[in-house]
Amino acid sequence: MQFHKTTLPNGLRIISIPMPSVESATVMVVVGAGSRFENKNNNGISHFLEHMAFKGTKNRPSALAISTLIDGVGGECNAFTGKEETGFYIKSAATHVELSFDVLSDMLQHSLFDPKEINKERGVILEEINLYEDTPSRKIGDVYESLLYGNTPMGWDIAGKKEIIKKIHKKDFVDYMKSLYSANNIAVVVAGGIKHNKIVQLAEKYFGKMRHSDTLKYIKTIEKQKEPKLVVKPKKTEQVHIALGVRTVPINHPHKYPLMLLASILGGGMSSRLFHEVREKRGLAYYVRTMSEHYQDCGNLTSYAGVDSKRVQEAVSVILSQYKKIRNGLLNSNSKVKINELKKAKEFVKGHLILELEDSRSVAAFYASQELLENKIDTPDQVLQKIEKVTLEDIEEVAKKYFVNTNLNLAVIGNFNHGQRLEKILEL
Repeated sequence: MQFHKTTLPNGLRIISIPMPSVESATVMVVVGAGSRFENKNNNGISHFLEHMAFKGTKNRPSALAISTLIDGVGGECNAFTGKEETGFYIKSAATHVELSFDVLSDMLQHSLFDPKEINKERGVILEEINLYEDTPSRKIGDVYESLLYGNTPMGWDIAGKKEIIKKIHKKDFVDYMKSLYSANNIAVVVAGGIKHNKIVQLAEKYFGKMRHSDTLKYIKTIEKQKEPKLVVKPKKTEQVHIALGVRTVPINHPHKYPLMLLASILGGGMSSRLFHEVREKRGLAYYVRTMSEHYQDCGNLTSYAGVDSKRVQEAVSVILSQYKKIRNGLLNSNSKVKINELKKAKEFVKGHLILELEDSRSVAAFYASQELLENKIDTPDQVLQKIEKVTLEDIEEVAKKYFVNTNLNLAVIGNFNHGQRLEKILEL
């Protein structure tokens, strides 16, 4: 799967990924703007702005006017906000690509930010925050990263704080867009049944006059952890949710792929070590998984589980024991990651990537994220090759390097008031 890239005079990057057998196309506009670019006075504005982009423009003055156009061609329109990027996309039949360009460019350049719509959407955002608070399996990730990164933009919730959301007004949106929504901080990525020359023409037509300016820079993450850290967020729940993991590396670090496979070995599927040890063998949890997350200047490998409040200590101990076994594999042949286990992890990761990239939206996101956050692009074939090159020695190297006490962190949400018990066993 090859791609083509063109940069317009204003700095806007255009990437097309032709998929000849596909009759749909996804037009995705991704901006280097996310919650880590916020401050204490506008925390949550990145996500709030994502919502407001759909609420009316100079050319289409209402949410209904925008949605009617997309529904009228059987398309899908949505957006997403992360800590480092915000994306807007329309997926439709490839014959309607120009409409997608028209609508998305209008949203990013001519949003009205009508005070009445802001007030209405404010209520929606507040209810979304309530939803996260009432869904601890989703909230646990926020609590965990707050533990990792503290009272900094990286440690704040993407959705923001209620008291700040209640104070955001039109000028805040306008000022925020001026600071980050510049052509040189945007990538337009199109995947599907398209041709690059046509995509460049459309990008010039709809984004060619977009301004070019200096953009806001994020505060770099400083990590000085010296001992295991624990946070318990009390909440009346039937199940206690835990996030247990270690600090690792940024997105461009060579250890990214060994860590990806280590996460798969630990909690990447129903035959993974943690699924077997935590769920199948002991019945401690319904869900258990391990993820390797990477940002531009930091990262973490973390295991998540929802467990019985009376067995939290046991669940943490079992997860830690698996971390230790892999780390000490060279000393204990029974615990050592075997070649067949690594091979299975590789096939698991590669297979999921291949399945995901059958969809034009996923293909667009795959390329957009790399262009914006990594400043380079690997094709799917190149990524598969890098995964395949990971050795047992690479797995053992990252396990020994990152599974150490000074990297260890545990976040807990639920009806559990015995943090001191967990502190005693929080050791690698």
